Amino acid sequence: MITLEIKNTVAYVTLFRAEKQNALNFIMFKQLAKVIKQLKKNKSIRAVIIQGSGEHFCSGLDVASVMKSPVDMFKLLFKWLPGNCNLAQQVVLGWQSLSVPVFAVIQGNCFGGGLQIALGADYRIAHPDTLLAIMEARWGLCPDMGANVILPSLLKRDDAQWLASHAEPISAYKAHEIGLVTLLSDNPHDACQSMITTLLERSPDALAAIKRVTQQSYHTPKRRILAKETFSQIRLIINPNTKKAIAKAKGNDTIKYQNPKHW
Repeated sequence: MITLEIKNTVAYVTLFRAEKQNALNFIMFKQLAKVIKQLKKNKSIRAVIIQGSGEHFCSGLDVASVMKSPVDMFKLLFKWLPGNCNLAQQVVLGWQSLSVPVFAVIQGNCFGGGLQIALGADYRIAHPDTLLAIMEARWGLCPDMGANVILPSLLKRDDAQWLASHAEPISAYKAHEIGLVTLLSDNPHDACQSMITTLLERSPDALAAIKRVTQQSYHTPKRRILAKETFSQIRLIINPNTKKAIAKAKGNDTIKYQNPKHW
């Protein structure tokens, strides 16, 4: 369900579940983590592109699939130490550990876990018709995939909190305005390739150093945030209000969103 193809030193990672809008199931989490490890060992690549197959980037977590198996949910959230990354957080923050620039090419729906994966990239190139949302609150949950480590470097605190709290899609234009998206383009793949062409003219060592220094300059207490994300999610999962929120959300189809609400 995740494919990896390397062309001319550029790695293309594709979420390949178009019939489900590339919604994330447990297998995809495992495969994404495996791909990140492979890329980390590959010293020949110069850039990475994350993309979705079909019309959408990713509609988020396949909640019905994942929550059907308590064992899979446990494996997603389990970590040896509170500040470590669990599997759900690895597929977001893992892109940050790569020494090469990572791009997310986004179109269609980019919701929940899909948006958090895109946040793990260094750059997000979106089609103007893209809809973006942090959806966890609709299910009575909180974002717990590591996005809270990255968002402080992108958004103002009130924008980040409102985005996660109202759980409604916003337009690509609004996302660009608040800093969630790097660039809007009618042809995001071409725009991404143009940026990569520019970077390929630079020293890979310089780009790696710039990425690390930039990350440090926007440093947040990563281990504390990761621990707080996971503990908060576990408490919510066993909360009666979460069951009510899930039952309510099941009656709504996220595909229906066409006119995002303004804030």
